[in-house]
Parts: sequence; structure tokens; C-alpha cells
Amino acid sequence: MPPMSATPDLTAPPSLAAIRKARVRLAERVRTTPVWRWRGRLLEDLVGPETDVEVKLELFQYAGTFKPRGALLNMMALEPAALERGVTGVSAGNHAMALGYAARALGTSAKVVMPENANPSRIEGCRAYGAEVVLAANVHEALAETERIAREEGRAFVHPFEGYWTATGTATVGLEWCEQAGDLDAVIVPIGGGGLIAGVAAAVKQLQPGCRVFGVEPEGADTMHRSFAAGSPQAIDKVRTIADSLGAPHAREYSFALCRRFVDELVMIDDEAIRSAMRLLFDDLKLAVEPACAAATAALVGPLRERMRGKRIGVLACGSNIDRKTFSRLIESV
Repeated sequence: MPPMSATPDLTAPPSLAAIRKARVRLAERVRTTPVWRWRGRLLEDLVGPETDVEVKLELFQYAGTFKPRGALLNMMALEPAALERGVTGVSAGNHAMALGYAARALGTSAKVVMPENANPSRIEGCRAYGAEVVLAANVHEALAETERIAREEGRAFVHPFEGYWTATGTATVGLEWCEQAGDLDAVIVPIGGGGLIAGVAAAVKQLQPGCRVFGVEPEGADTMHRSFAAGSPQAIDKVRTIADSLGAPHAREYSFALCRRFVDELVMIDDEAIRSAMRLLFDDLKLAVEPACAAATAALVGPLRERMRGKRIGVLACGSNIDRKTFSRLIESV
């Protein structure tokens, strides 16, 4: 693994040069996921045949989501001795799986803390990538345990959505997307903690300044909506949505600042819209996705439907980590 170049300004947005360098550095450790022109009958009935929908299929990424991009860059920025000691993190699933994958790819170890109510398939997925999994009663205990592991074992803590390297990693999604799809009128991106859309928006706006960036949140986890309204990062008392991967309890300063600078507008969807979008993706594209992955599609065929008609739209499909039983249960009532 070649050494990192001079440390960038970690408070500034990632530049196009930095994003391109990051993509080269990530190399074969991440897939260049495909962009698919969605031409399904069911979608055309909803948005019209004149609407060109280009889906970035990031759900085909290693570990099932976009998360390895940021995890890898965070870990590659560590000093060799720190990387050798390994990493830790807290997550209900996707970030933990990404840390396991990234640790294996870089020849080190990951010890992740997950809540006891995390989906069993995600817990097993973490272990399958070689991560040691510690279960905690709730998110507060999980955070405390992660801090203890970092302190006592000397492991580096990798945040699930905050920071320069995370945003630079997710910005490589936007870089690929623009290069693959060409000029777009708008992109629609799910929001959890904000790390995904912060990076994607930073790349898209530098490559295609006229492309509008829409962020999508579920009603039960509207952290970024509250933060935009307040003008500063805000928290919610409880996550109340089936899209658990979008259930960040709070926003953070760096990703919030990038969102304020590069995201044009936020939209909200409810869980019923997410279920319907999951069913649409399955029926039209034969994709079985987790709820978070359906959020952008739900926004396209819901609150953004008429505004996007006749335009070239990018929709981000961000993750596939769901078991068959949960998937069937969520869409059976649609």
C-alpha cells in the first residue's frame, strides 16, 4: 500500500483532485459499481416514458453498501503502527460490515460494537468478514463500549459518517456516477448521518454545477431537516423508521457543513412510501433492497415526481443488506 501524500486540509471540502486521487488509491479494493438506465414498465407508468432515470447501483459494492469507500480511506490515513493495532466502530450493521471488509482488505483487524437488536443477518455478515462483534444492550452502551475498546486496546475509532476521509470516500461515488451517466439534471440521494450525501454532493456540484442535489430522509429520522432549519447540527430523541440504515441520532459538523454548501433541497418520505419503492424495485428491476436503498426511488415517484418529469435523473441505490424474511415482511402489505 503506497504511503499517503501530504495531509490535506481536513476542514475543507474534498477537491476534485483529491477525489480522483482517492479513487486511484482505493483501486480494486472497491468496485466501480454500474449505472443502469431504468426502463421498466412500472416506473414509466409513474414518471412517464420521457423521464430518463439513471440508477447508480452502489448496492453491488463490497459488503453490500457504499460504506467501504470511507472506511478504507479512514484506515489508509492511519500511521502504520495504528493501522496494525486495528480499528473499532459502532453500527447497527452496514458500517460494521464495511469495517470488517476494510480490515481484511488492509491486513488488520476490526472489533465492532453492535446493539443486541441488530438484524442477525448483519451480525453474521460482520463475522463473515472477520470482524469481532461485541453486542451491547442499546446504542448508548454501544458507544461507551467502543470508547473503552479504543482506549484500552489502542484501536482507532472510525466514525460511521463524519469527517474528511469519509466524505472523500463517498465523493468517489459521485465521481463515478457523473463519469458514467454524463450530464444529469438532478441526483437523489438518501440521508442517514449525512456522510453519503455530503461526499456525493461535493463531487457532483464540482463536476456538474447545474445538477440539482436532493437529499431524502424518512419522517422517523429527520435529523438533517431539523439541522437545516436550525442552522446547526441537531439530534433526535429516537429513530422511528423501518430504514434503520438512515437512522442517525444526530448530525455532525463536517458533513452538515458540506450538505449546507452542496445540497439544494431536502425532501421527506414516510415508511409506506419506502415499502412501495422496495416493491417497485423488486417488481421492475428484480432487486431485493434494504429500506434505505429504496428512499431515493420513493422520493422520485413521490414528492419529486412532477418536478422530475421529462428530465435526466440520477437515483442512488445505496445498499442491499437485508435478509429474505425481513424483506418479504416489509413488502407483503404493499
